[in-house]
Amino acid sequence: MLAALGCGGKPPAPVPVAGSPPPQEPIKPFAVVPFAGQRVAVTPLTLVVALDTLAEVAPFAARPAALAWADSIVAAVLTARGPEVNWVLPPELRKVARRAPTVAPDPDRMGQSIMRENAVETIPDPLRSNLRSLMALVGGRFVFIPAVITVLPEQSGMVRAEVSLVLADTRTGKVIWRTLTWGVGSTPSRALGVAMEAVLPP
Repeated sequence: MLAALGCGGKPPAPVPVAGSPPPQEPIKPFAVVPFAGQRVAVTPLTLVVALDTLAEVAPFAARPAALAWADSIVAAVLTARGPEVNWVLPPELRKVARRAPTVAPDPDRMGQSIMRENAVETIPDPLRSNLRSLMALVGGRFVFIPAVITVLPEQSGMVRAEVSLVLADTRTGKVIWRTLTWGVGSTPSRALGVAMEAVLPP
């Protein structure tokens, strides 16, 4: 499985935008084949950062709206580009948690944004125990974590979105795939869509 993730299929096409700095590391595509038919949970976003003037406009002016916006685009791209995987998206995770409040943690309050740190190779507690409890109810062992989304204006007038993504094994606690993906578009929604599509090329 690790070898398959390392191969990741064909590399994503570059985003051709003048004046946009290249990423420090290549985007690592997510190989869906090893997870075909499996239930993979997708944690909700808890950290969306909008820089400069973007912080003052919708949906970034209100944190709940920004998080809902980010979750919806991430979910749309995952389901469109990775239909082989049985993604368990944030709305379903919340339903599972509400049905077992004494067992399952609140998916929006587990502290999953800590996984944005590249040095984190093993899920720390209490996040690890919370994810294991949640996945015991969901079924499956792998969790896809969008750890942070950063949106910023480009000098060209376009918008850049950067997304830190992690796939972890909740049984071992190990990170098995990680990337920083990015995209540029005329709107924040398009930029985020391009960033996610780069991870799941057709």
